[in-house]
Amino acid sequence: MFVEALQFLLRSVGGFLILVFLARFYLQAFQTSFRHPLGQFVLALTNWAVLPVRRVLPPLRGYDTASFALAGFTALLMHMLLLAITPWPFVFIAPLSLLALALVAALELFKMSLYLLFAAVLGQAVLSWIAPYNPLMPLLNTLTAPFLRPLRRVIPPVGGIDITPLLLLLAIQLVLSVFVAHLETAILQHVSMAG
Repeated sequence: MFVEALQFLLRSVGGFLILVFLARFYLQAFQTSFRHPLGQFVLALTNWAVLPVRRVLPPLRGYDTASFALAGFTALLMHMLLLAITPWPFVFIAPLSLLALALVAALELFKMSLYLLFAAVLGQAVLSWIAPYNPLMPLLNTLTAPFLRPLRRVIPPVGGIDITPLLLLLAIQLVLSVFVAHLETAILQHVSMAG
């Protein structure tokens, strides 16, 4: 019971930190304004770690490498701690274990990126119905447009309603529930076998 509570705490705190570091990375990558309260919230939560790391890892071609590196480090540390408290016998320094941990951390970043996209698309869809002039809409439009625009070129509105957000949400759910979940399990099984 104690192990489950510790796993829950590690996943909750680690997942939240990964999400805010990735949110900062994507907000800057898509050149969205940090003047919105959501942008200010992300900055306030991440400045303590990003600003010192940025002295060592400066932005590369406009991308906030410090935020992305911190998200990756947090994912790696979270999975190392989660594996350390499991009863599986394995050796962290084995080459196969290190590779598997790096792959799981990369998969975690991909998964959390999909969660962020899912939340942005869902938020945009809901706000377009109930509050289309909400100040959050331009920020969400900037984040979702690169993914919705190609779909809108192929799929016309049905009865005057844009169904591309729904299709994108279904695609994200499919990737998360089928491909990501199975791949994560397969990689973690290799970690346990490496020990």
